[in-house]
Parts: sequence; C-alpha cells; structure tokens
Amino acid sequence: MCAALAAGVIYTQQRAAAPSGLVDELVSSHVRAQISGRDIDVISSDQHTVKPWFNGRIDYAPPVVDLAASGFPLAGGRLDYVGHRRVAVLTYTHRKHVIDVYVFPDNDPAAGRPGPSLASDGYSVARWRDAGMMWWAVTDASPDSLTQLEAALRAKLQNGG
Repeated sequence: MCAALAAGVIYTQQRAAAPSGLVDELVSSHVRAQISGRDIDVISSDQHTVKPWFNGRIDYAPPVVDLAASGFPLAGGRLDYVGHRRVAVLTYTHRKHVIDVYVFPDNDPAAGRPGPSLASDGYSVARWRDAGMMWWAVTDASPDSLTQLEAALRAKLQNGG
C-alpha cells in the first residue's frame, strides 16, 4: 500500500514537472506531419537554403545546421503552430526515422523549459537549451538517437555551425 502511494506521488510530481500539454502538442504535431505527407515545407539538405526560407515567416531566425557527418542529415524545414504561435521545425533523418526539431527563442513562454528526456505515446521527446534557443526533438526512434542528435547539434553550434 505504501509503495503504491509513493509511486503515485512520484508519478504525479514527474508529470507536474514536465509541461505535458506542450509535450502532447509537439508529439501530435509530429504525428500529423508524418501522416499528412506534408512534413516538410522546404525540402533541402542545404542549411543555406533552409535558414533563409524562414525569413519573414516567423519573427526569429532559427539556427540551421546540417548534421549529416554525425548521421543526422538535414531533410528540410517547415512551419508549425505550437504553443499558440508559429514555430520553426527542422527535419532530420536518422536510420529511416524522421526527427522533428522544434526551435523556439529561449525567452518565449511557449518554449517550455529544459529538463529530462520524456516519452509520450511511444515517441521519444528531448528538450535542451543552446544558442539562445529552446530545442525540442520528437521521433519514433530510440531516446539514444535524440541524445546523439543533441550532442552533435551542440558541438556544431559551438564550432560556429
């Protein structure tokens, strides 16, 4: 009885710490994009094509880097509507899996806050802060894939993209 009560308290605290509404919204966005067949608005592996495509479509400039050398080639980008605003989504692939990376300005309340990796409905979700942005990644691949993507992205951004 005590163990069940303790487990319930821990589960409730973990759910409260994670912005579950935002996580659910991001996973839903990822799934909708995949089943719609319209998961990329600008199809290109060239960061110099994808980054300028966002100009005038959103009110910030997301960092765009190609991570092909790390096993995560850039497939393109799209706009989506998350947290009551338009946001940049960078699409990467990894071993036949699609990874959507949602990029928000760090000071944007819709961005949520960094924390541990999460899972929702069988999808892996990771979040971190870097380069003045809040990054959220969603995929049906393993959480290890997101850990590797985050490390590759951080390294590339720290080396000047």
